[in-house]
Parts: sequence; C-alpha cells; structure tokens
Amino acid sequence: MSKVVVTFGEIMGRMAAPGNLRLRQTREFEATYAGAEASVAASICNFGGVARYVTALPKHALADATVDSVRAVGIDTSCILRTDEGRLGLYFLETGANQRPSNVIYDRADSAIAITAADQYDWEAIFSDAQWLHLSGITPALSSQAANATLVAAQKAKEAGATVSIDLNFRGKLWKWAAGKSARELAQETMQTMLPFVDVVIANEEDCHDVLGIQAGETDVHSGTLDTSRYPDVARQVVKQFPNVSKVAITLRESLSASHNNWGAMLYDAALDKAFFAPLGNDGNYQAYEIKNIVDRVGGGDSFAGGLIFSLTTAELSEPQTAVRYAVAASCLKHSIKGDFNYVSRSEVEALMGGSASGRVVR
Repeated sequence: MSKVVVTFGEIMGRMAAPGNLRLRQTREFEATYAGAEASVAASICNFGGVARYVTALPKHALADATVDSVRAVGIDTSCILRTDEGRLGLYFLETGANQRPSNVIYDRADSAIAITAADQYDWEAIFSDAQWLHLSGITPALSSQAANATLVAAQKAKEAGATVSIDLNFRGKLWKWAAGKSARELAQETMQTMLPFVDVVIANEEDCHDVLGIQAGETDVHSGTLDTSRYPDVARQVVKQFPNVSKVAITLRESLSASHNNWGAMLYDAALDKAFFAPLGNDGNYQAYEIKNIVDRVGGGDSFAGGLIFSLTTAELSEPQTAVRYAVAASCLKHSIKGDFNYVSRSEVEALMGGSASGRVVR
C-alpha cells in the first residue's frame, strides 16, 4: 500500500458570486467547500495517490457537509478533529474578468482550527504511515494557536521521518493576530520558526519577498512580465538561509488580465545546484503556457503543489525536470475548472505534458 501524504490546515465554506457578478450584485451564492491544504490533498487523490487531510471542524451539519465533500474525492478524513467550540470559516469570492481582478472577503475569525490547541490532535495516528506532510502559510496566519499547531505538525512529521513541504502563501488580509506588527513582520517572524523543519519550499514570485525578504531583482509582478533568470538566485538565497531545504519551487504567473495569464514554474534542486523550468518550447527554453479565458484561477497554486508532491513521490515522475513539468501541466488544467479542487486525472496531465493542448473533443 502506498504511504500517505498528509495535509494540515483550514477548510471553509466557499461562497462564490455566480459567473462574473460583483458581490454587491449577488443575492444568492454558489456554495462549495475549500481550503489550500484540502485542495492539495484532492489533487493527489485525483491523480491516483493516497492523501489524508487533517483539520478541526465544529459538530454540526455544515461541517458534516464539508467532510463529505473532502471524502468524495477519496481523501482520508479519519483524523479530522470535531470540536465543541469554534465555527466553520467562510470566504466570499468575486470572480474578475478582463482588467477587473478577482476579490476575496474572509470571514474566518474564531474558526475551529483557529482556537484549537496543538495538543488536541492525535499526531501519532496522523503520521503513523505518512511519507509527506504539506502545510501552507495561510493557516498560521489565522491565530497564534493555529500557528503553533502548524509548527508542531512540522516537528512531529520530521520525528516520524516524513518529508515536509510548505507553500508560503502570504495573505496580507489574515496576519492580524499580534498587535503592533504589520502583516509582513508577523509572517516573517512566524515562518522563520517553521522553515528549519521544512524540506521543500513552494512559493510564487511575491511570497519570497513578503515572507523571506528576498526579491527577484527588478521583477514587477503587476506589470505582466517576469525576469525568470532571477529566480534561481532567489532559490539559492532561500537555501542559504535554511540549509535544510532541499528543493525550492516557484510558480511564475504573468497576469496580463484577470482572464489571460501566462503560467509556468521553476524547481530548484539544492543537491544539484540546478534550476529546472517548465514548460519548455521546441528550442528547449522556458515558454509559459498561455491561458486565455480563465474559468477559475483560485486554487491554481494549490494544484501546482499537489502535482509537485505527487510527482516527487512517484518514482517514474520524480526526476526534477519531469516533476516540474507534471506540476505545471496539472495546474494549467486547473484554470479550466470551476471551484478550488483540481478535478483532472493523471492521464489528462500527461497528455498535456505530451503536447495535447488543442482542447479537441476526446471521443
């Protein structure tokens, strides 16, 4: 039996305005359930892997529905903690179009995971058969309790011999639990305590700057262009700060508009001191996927993380160039799917890796 990938973090009700309506226009919402770490677990299961999701949820029917939605894609929910206190967090999504960006409003204060102490989780059972733990920088942003539980999860995973990955995922709207500190200051201070227990760092072009104070030269992510030649040096700076980190993955999104993005990534392998980019053009150089008419970009980064973890834990996909190609192709396809979860199969990802990008009907 395959060993388990564990993910730990908050899952919420996702309340999306239909289509491209603005929130102030909306009188009814499309309700689903989503969270970064749950989305990573969903990707792994949809690719054929084994994933266990760990969180804290209240004891009521909405939380039952949340668990049902996770279980429906094959995720192991046996270690989800049900509590007598706290609530189900929510987020409200307004999907942008063209030059109008998407917008998220969070309603997560006092959620169950935010008020649950680390010692309430059964870490021995959680990591009994685990090969990997995935975390994000979102859950620690919720509260000091959630930050400590995330840190303990990383420590317990390392004690169990598991590889630990973290997506830095800076969310400036959430880091508010320490008076007198800016969101960046609190994020940097908190994440500095966690990264010594991390093997694989995942980030986008902004996260390394916001969380670690490392910037890719003069790159301006809001201009629609990235200087990809700078990113290997960013990765080397991360490894220099945290020598325990063996790999750094950076997603490369060029936002030409809310509906039109270029998408790719870099994977830096510290042991090889080499950066691998994907996708590649016919000349062997980096050439981003051009994604027009985006259906839903929320969860795009999580689908990359899920693809990367699955590929790195699958022998025939684990070579660095193949792993980053797989992760980028998987996340490219996610942009065509409504909702946070990436409902694509391994065969669909490998078809895109092989050049099948026309979108023709499969009969």
